[in-house]
Amino acid sequence: MLAFLSDMSGLEKIFAVCAIVGGVLFIIRLVLQFMGGDFDVDGADGLDGLDGVDGLDGADIDADFDADIGDTDYSFKLISFQGLTAFFAMFGLVGLAMLKQSGFSQAHSVMGGLAAGVATVWVMKKIFEWAMTLQSSGNIKLKNAIGAEGTVYLTIHAGDTGKVRINIQNHLKVLNAKCAGDEEIKTGEPVRVVRVVSGNILVVEKID
Repeated sequence: MLAFLSDMSGLEKIFAVCAIVGGVLFIIRLVLQFMGGDFDVDGADGLDGLDGVDGLDGADIDADFDADIGDTDYSFKLISFQGLTAFFAMFGLVGLAMLKQSGFSQAHSVMGGLAAGVATVWVMKKIFEWAMTLQSSGNIKLKNAIGAEGTVYLTIHAGDTGKVRINIQNHLKVLNAKCAGDEEIKTGEPVRVVRVVSGNILVVEKID
């Protein structure tokens, strides 16, 4: 690398260092960011020891396992480590190409590099905003289950927690649920969600 830089002029060296350092740091930060998601498995809790539960003796239970990326941070700020590294990477690449390959003057190369850096940061910001929109639309919000109808997956005993199968945002989910009254709701019976309580537990009522 030192031999490569030794053949360059002062401005060319600045462009090259900006491109290499900025590009490497940006890629490392980007990879680490997109590896930061949490994977949650729905429907796995409470499936052990089901022998003797009403309607489930000897039955084969197919649990739905949904691996959803939860809290990955797709945010992109203009004045940030991401923004600065993206800016310097493109500033160096375009500036060096204009100066060394295309024969532009130093002033034009600097201005071209600056323009390319700003444009790159703006484009990256728009891409990350789009990714955040996709993430938000894909997340399941339990409050959207209120009013939804489904069936009991695991008997809900009075004062205890069972499980229901509910369609939320076009996703079929098996979630923890309690009965709104003192009655017992058995497996397979239709229910309606009336509210959501702490601990992400649905409160349901039996549909007559």
